[in-house]
Amino acid sequence: MTALDEHFRKTGRLTKNEMALLEQISARLELAGDISHAQVSLYVRVGREPKLALVGQVRSRGSLSPQRGGQVGAVFASAEEPLVWRTMETGERITGHREWALGMDPLFMETFPVHTAKGKVLAVLSFELSGEETGADHQILLETVYMLLISDYDPHNTLVYRPVFSQDGILAVNERGQIIYANAAASGIYRVLGVGRLLGRRVHERALHLRLAGKATITGQPQEMELEVAGLVLSEKAIPVVQNGKTVRLLLFVADVTQLRKKEKELLVKSAVIQEIHHRVKNNLQTIASLLRLQARRSESPEVRAALRESVNRILSISLVHEFLSQQDEEVINVAEVARNIFDLVIESMVEPGFEIQKVFEAEPVVLPSEKASSLALMVNELVQNAIEHGFVGRRSGMIGLKLTTASETSYRLEIYDNGIGLPPDFDRTKTKSLGIQIVRTLVETDLGGTFELSGTDGTHAVITIPRA
Repeated sequence: MTALDEHFRKTGRLTKNEMALLEQISARLELAGDISHAQVSLYVRVGREPKLALVGQVRSRGSLSPQRGGQVGAVFASAEEPLVWRTMETGERITGHREWALGMDPLFMETFPVHTAKGKVLAVLSFELSGEETGADHQILLETVYMLLISDYDPHNTLVYRPVFSQDGILAVNERGQIIYANAAASGIYRVLGVGRLLGRRVHERALHLRLAGKATITGQPQEMELEVAGLVLSEKAIPVVQNGKTVRLLLFVADVTQLRKKEKELLVKSAVIQEIHHRVKNNLQTIASLLRLQARRSESPEVRAALRESVNRILSISLVHEFLSQQDEEVINVAEVARNIFDLVIESMVEPGFEIQKVFEAEPVVLPSEKASSLALMVNELVQNAIEHGFVGRRSGMIGLKLTTASETSYRLEIYDNGIGLPPDFDRTKTKSLGIQIVRTLVETDLGGTFELSGTDGTHAVITIPRA
């Protein structure tokens, strides 16, 4: 519950429309702070007493100065905030100064009334700024921001609530279409475009390239667009200030996003090149696999054929990872899909005709960087290959399963199991001469920093734990 809700929940003194207006202002305070470079505060009266409640407050985004005044929700006597109280009592806009800390220069302060439809002062908005931002131009900006806060247009238009940054050019335009305020950033951007003084110019002049201003004025709704002008890419946004259905002022934001768009294009090109590399690596690996298959068919030695077949599966496992990476923009991959493909590929290539195999596959989505994905692909290949090659000797049927899960907040768990003949009683995975087991051990313990366990009497059960980081 906000301070505004809390305050009026207790008093219950507002109509639905009055509460909606204060909620609208509260929602736009952050934008007001960004535009004005001020601390913006919203005060309401406390009952019939000469007291004020602070129900909303923001500082300009990126401000390094400490927050001034009290915390949101605090209640002040009228004497503690004399300018605010005077505006609350008279309904007048007041300009003045206030001290906020002993020995510090006084701050410029301007207060504005928020009226109900019947003309009663409902709340007061105050803007507090340091001395260097208090010229006549800035007072025009404060007035425009105040008008924006109480402006009536679609509250669901998200353009209104997007942040404004210090490097953004800001222009304020009056009802006649003349620029009445321009900040230094706006002047700098237009100076590059060969446009000199901005104040007094018509916003529709062709040299300003502000085509969206007309649409925002007519529709009374925020607009945005991006365009290229003289080698610059400009991002433009227009927010109309609407009163009684008519646009009375316009706030325009112009940002030079040339370098940002250039970087984005470079990243797109880089991403396309990386995808093409993955595609070519995949094709080359598949070519090597085809050559090894050809060699295996020509060999008369069963041992050579078996060794070549294992090599083909290893190559195709890595090839699958590159195939997935060639189809996406990021260098991360959902290894559940890769594991499924390798699981099916190895079983299909290794199981002898006439052997009945039951497959069990369970996998949660697990996203890993490409290096870890390649290691996991090889581990799945080796363990499934070993299970089929050694687990069902003398049998005509069997079951093999794979399970990939999130073990904890810090690790993933890969299990490969079968219901075959199991491991010999004297089996020691650290001393075995099996190339597949040696590959898995090296990948898990050296490359991934995980753990590898292998056990089995009624079948074999391999459990691998992989750190998430």
